[in-house]
Amino acid sequence: MVTWFFGILLIISIVVLVYMAQKNYENIDIQYWTLVVLTPLILLGYWLKTRVSTPEGAIITFCYIYLDSTVLLTVVLFCILRFMGITPKPWLKVLAYGAAFGHMLMVWMCIDNNLYYRNMVLIDTGMGIATKMESGPLKIVHWIYLIIIMLSIVGLIVMAHVKKGTYSRRTLFLYTFLVSLGLIVYGIESLVDVDFSILPVLYVVSDILIAINYDHAHTHDISCLISEQQKYHGAKGYAAFDLEGRYLSCNEKAYEYLPLLRKQIVDERLSPESPLREIFYDLIDDFRAGRKPVKKFPVGDMACQCELTEFSIRKDGKIQGYLFDIRDVTEEQKVLQVMQDYNDTLNTEVAAKTENIKTIQEKIVLGLANMVENRDNNTGGHVKRTSDIIRYVVEEVRKQGVYRISDEFMEDVIRAAPMHDLGKITIENAILLKPGRLTEEEYAIMKTHSVKSGEFVNIILKGVEERHFVDVAFHVARYHHERWDGRGYPEGLVGEMIPLEARIMAIADVYDALVSRRCYKQAMSFEKAAEIMLEGMGTQFDPNMYAVFLGCREKLEAYYREA
Repeated sequence: MVTWFFGILLIISIVVLVYMAQKNYENIDIQYWTLVVLTPLILLGYWLKTRVSTPEGAIITFCYIYLDSTVLLTVVLFCILRFMGITPKPWLKVLAYGAAFGHMLMVWMCIDNNLYYRNMVLIDTGMGIATKMESGPLKIVHWIYLIIIMLSIVGLIVMAHVKKGTYSRRTLFLYTFLVSLGLIVYGIESLVDVDFSILPVLYVVSDILIAINYDHAHTHDISCLISEQQKYHGAKGYAAFDLEGRYLSCNEKAYEYLPLLRKQIVDERLSPESPLREIFYDLIDDFRAGRKPVKKFPVGDMACQCELTEFSIRKDGKIQGYLFDIRDVTEEQKVLQVMQDYNDTLNTEVAAKTENIKTIQEKIVLGLANMVENRDNNTGGHVKRTSDIIRYVVEEVRKQGVYRISDEFMEDVIRAAPMHDLGKITIENAILLKPGRLTEEEYAIMKTHSVKSGEFVNIILKGVEERHFVDVAFHVARYHHERWDGRGYPEGLVGEMIPLEARIMAIADVYDALVSRRCYKQAMSFEKAAEIMLEGMGTQFDPNMYAVFLGCREKLEAYYREA
């Protein structure tokens, strides 16, 4: 009967292991996985011990069982350290695991002698084979080892309760409950002569509770919520909140930007008096309202920026909370301030030097555009070409009468074209210069350039240029990646919600990308490019541009042949 019972426990532990594997987490916690892998091995030893028929066989099964009081307890020790945010020195890990596996090796080496166990007797109880033995002289090593590691684990748990650090109380209670129960069971079995241990039941219960708590525990571990690239980006802080606005965790850098986080209690909402509400909860409200979730705030002499994204560690991708990216934007602000100061200086002279100012501004714009282009080895000559060919497109729009446009509007669109990618100056080289396909995370960062382009246009032109040109240039910069079917960015505008000037810019921008050579592709033939452009009318592009594109196609192809 006991044999069957231990067999069932073994099967349950294997099912838990399979369940954990099916979750397919992006970030693997090796310590949690070691726990769920060791448990079936230990239970295999208990199951085999009820079926062996020789003392030698029983000793071999004990070699498996001793994984619990050596390696398993060592893993639990480091799990608790990790939970408390304590990073042990590498030499300490080597010492701890060396002692655990050294202990195991000692047991294995004593299979053929009486140094560890002697006078072993097998008793058939009718429910399974029970083992009675007398300890050998080396058994004292086990007791010393067990006392040291159990005192370490208990001491850490007590410290966690006293310290009241920024970690999950639910997970702390789970560790406390399982360790306390294990001590009680082991203590009773050490004092009372029992035929069969009930520790396997404890191991299976622990296994199940750990698997159930996995998601909860890892939403409280910031390293499980961020990518490897983010993890080693030492200049950024990260803080996580659940969907109800309860604080979960953050990394050390976040404390530098927002010291009040050290006082925040895990699994609780920010207090009504907390200044942090204006940062985190305002961003959550902006996100839910469909507004861009970005906020800037001062920290001493620094200017910081906080941006919100959602996170999930589940295979099904179900959103579990919000991850806040906090970084120092002081230098960016200084650059923007210099640009703003420069514009303020120009404003004082605008009445007397209007034409001169426009010339200077155009040089600034072209200079910035060339700076972007010089950084982006994917798009050499793109700014000049799109600035040239957009004239053909906008002239054809006017010629065909698809839309009624004035001379002023036409000139504004042509002048605005070089500004459409200014925001790429804020994109990191690692992403901007990447020759291969961008990851989803990198692509999300790249897409921010359209918003930044619009911001730069306002900074450079607002208060200096006439309002109609500022509006056209802003729309061209911000919305040239919107799609007619609403699948574009940054706002997902649909149809005629997209400003006409941005729809025109999209034709020139995409066509140039198709027929130009890039570092990651060859130039596409004019026939293939035209086919793609025409197929995109009504989905990517304004369907009214179908006839416009056909009307100026020959001029566009002639331009590229001569270039």
